Amino acid sequence: MTSHENPDAPHDVSPAREGCAGEGGTSIRVVIVDDQAMVRQGFGALLDAQSDISVVGSAVDGSEVVDLVRRTRPDVILMDSRMPRLNGLDATRAVKAMPGLDHPRIIMLTTFDADEYVFSALRAGASGFLLKDSTAEDLVAAVRIVAAGESLLSPSITSKLIADYAQRSSAPPDATVLSPLTERELDVMKLVATAQSNAEIAAQLFLSEQTVKTHVSRILGKLGLRDRTQIVVAAYESGLVSASGRRD
Repeated sequence: MTSHENPDAPHDVSPAREGCAGEGGTSIRVVIVDDQAMVRQGFGALLDAQSDISVVGSAVDGSEVVDLVRRTRPDVILMDSRMPRLNGLDATRAVKAMPGLDHPRIIMLTTFDADEYVFSALRAGASGFLLKDSTAEDLVAAVRIVAAGESLLSPSITSKLIADYAQRSSAPPDATVLSPLTERELDVMKLVATAQSNAEIAAQLFLSEQTVKTHVSRILGKLGLRDRTQIVVAAYESGLVSASGRRD
């Protein structure tokens, strides 16, 4: 990041490069979207200090995201959930609707753990969320996790966020959406919803890790979901798991 950043304009710091993140020495390309200059500059400095991460652009508002993504082709976007002109939810939807490119992974940034915008963004395709007061280590780890194709799920915070939202929702749970799944796939889905890794699920169900991966892939395919984050959302919305984490 440069110390002469114009706070009112999108900022590109390197040309778009070909290749996948982490492949052949290519850095993970990150864009930061937040209306607070201190967040953009602070997060940018922390990430640019990593040998495998490069901040390629920043913006102060969600309305600038689509053009910035088209120019910089990031692997990961750090997106503030609440911005004055276009919030993180609508910006996430806009990015996911962009044709003709591999969609970047989106991490929602929030100052509190019960942000309804964040839940809706998870439904729209965000890969997870991060509290703005997270440690530098957590920030760097989050970028690497989502760049590797995983979802950023905290067992305590993410489940609380989704469960709280589900409890406030006026729509009753609809278990029929899970009808294509086998009993074993439901077991796996329930454990994914409590933010357990494939290795942890394999140990609990006495399966190989590869078998768990196969079940997760089938769940995604049968339900038309993008990633593990959307599995979590679907598990709560369908009533497969409740706020306490128990299967209903």
